[in-house]
Amino acid sequence: MTKRTRWLRSNLHALWRGIALLILSLAVTAASQAEVRLPRILGDHMVLQQGMPIRIWGWASPGERVSVALAGQSASTMASPEGKWEVILEPVAAGGPHELIIAGTNKIQLSNILVGEVWIGSGQSNMQWDVQRSMNPEEEIAAANWPKIRLFTVTRTIAQAPQEDCDGTWKVCSPETIADFSAVLYFFGRKLHQELGVPVGLINSSWGGTVAEAWTSREALEGDPDFQPILERAATFNPKNPNQAAVLFNGMIHPLLPLRIRGVIWYQGESNVSRAAQYQKLFPVLIQDWRKRWGMGELPFYFVQLAPFRYKNADPRNCAELREAQRLTLSLPNTGMAVTTDIGDVNDIHPRNKQEVGRRLALWALAKTYGQDVVYSGPLYRAAKIEGNRIRIEFDHVDGGLVAKGGELTHFQIAGADGEYRLASAVIDGETVVVHSPEVTQPVAVRFGWSDDAEPNLFNAAGLPASPFRTDDFPLITAGNK
Repeated sequence: MTKRTRWLRSNLHALWRGIALLILSLAVTAASQAEVRLPRILGDHMVLQQGMPIRIWGWASPGERVSVALAGQSASTMASPEGKWEVILEPVAAGGPHELIIAGTNKIQLSNILVGEVWIGSGQSNMQWDVQRSMNPEEEIAAANWPKIRLFTVTRTIAQAPQEDCDGTWKVCSPETIADFSAVLYFFGRKLHQELGVPVGLINSSWGGTVAEAWTSREALEGDPDFQPILERAATFNPKNPNQAAVLFNGMIHPLLPLRIRGVIWYQGESNVSRAAQYQKLFPVLIQDWRKRWGMGELPFYFVQLAPFRYKNADPRNCAELREAQRLTLSLPNTGMAVTTDIGDVNDIHPRNKQEVGRRLALWALAKTYGQDVVYSGPLYRAAKIEGNRIRIEFDHVDGGLVAKGGELTHFQIAGADGEYRLASAVIDGETVVVHSPEVTQPVAVRFGWSDDAEPNLFNAAGLPASPFRTDDFPLITAGNK
C-alpha cells in the first residue's frame, strides 16, 4: 500500500466517523425535541374536575400528532408552531381510579387518576400554615387516612413574566403526607369529601407575608390609575422579593389557569392592613382578574375575614378597615366570607384553630356551590334606622335568631354628627340590635367590632359570629396609603 493510499484511507475513516457522530447527534436532538411533555399539575394521583369538559395540555415538537385517552374516550391533536397542544375530553363522572395516556413520539402513562372536586387555596401565611403547626396536630396527622383526597403544593416561585409551568407533585392524603400541607385547605377539603362522598383534589398555592397585588396580574393592575404606585414600586424587578406587582400571579397562578377547577378559597390581607382603603378596590380586582383568566364565569371565591390580632405600632382601626374591605367584597356574586372573630388569638397572627376556619369555608361551598341546606354565614349588616336617640341595626343571616354569648352584647360604638365614637349599650330585639348611649342624644352611625383585636359576642343560633361593620361613610384613616 502506498503512502498516499494509507493517507486517503485514514482520512476517509475519520470522515465517516464524523458523519456518523453528526447523524447520531441530529437523531438525539430530534428525539429530544419530539418528546411530548406535560405540565407538572397533570400527574400521577391527581384529581380531575367532574361535570366539566376535561382539558389536557402540554408541549411537543411543532406539528407533532398527540393523542390522549382517558376513561374510555380518546382525542388527538397536532402541536402548534409554538410547540403547544391541548385536547378537550367529555366530562367524566366522579370516581376512578383511571389511567391517562398521552402518546406522540413518546408515550406518557399517568396512573391512579381520580375524578371529583378540585379547589385551589391561596393567600399568605394563614393559608400556608400547615397541619403540623395547627391545633391537635398529632391527632389530626394520625387520622389523615383519606386516600380519595389528593394534595398538590405549588413550589413558591417569583416570576417577572407569566409562566407556563410550576413545580410540585400530587400526593395521596395520608399520615405520611399531610403534616406539611396547608391546614385550612385540608380541613376545608376534608369536610367537602365527608359531605359529598366524592374524591377531592386540593392545590395549595400560597406564600407567607405576601401582599394581594403580588397575586394579581400586571394587566389588571394597569387597568386602574389608583394602582400606579404599586406598579412604580415594582419598576426594578427583584428576583428575591415576593411582594412585587404580579410576580406570584406569574409564577404560581398563571401555570394553573388551563386546569378546570370548582373554585378558590383565599386567606390573605394581613400584609395589606396599612392600605385597607385601597384593598376595597384591589381585592375585588384580584377576584375578577382570576375569573376572567380562568374563563369559567363567576368562579366560586370564598375567603377568610382577618382574625383578631393586636398589630403592634399600628392604629387598631387599620385592621378594622381591612375587615370592612373584605365584607364589602361580598357584593361580588358567588363570593363568601368566613368570619373568625371568635377563633383568633390577639397575641398570635397565626391562630391554631384552622379546623374551624376550614369548616366555615366549607359551609359556604356546601350551601352556595353544592346547594345543600346548611347555615353558612353569621349575621351580616344589612341596614340601620335611626329611632330618636337609638339606632336599630338589621341583619341578614340571623338563622334562628341573634345570640349574645356570655352576657351583654359587646364592641358596639355609636357616634353623633361630630363623628366621635363612644362605647354604646346594645340589646337584641327580635332579629335586630338596638344601640344607644346616654352620651349621644342624636346618633348618626354605629360601628361594631371596630379594632384589630376585637372579639365581639354577637352570633346567630347556628353559632356563627357576626361580621364587624360600620354604618357610616366617614373618611377612612388608611385612605391616603397607596
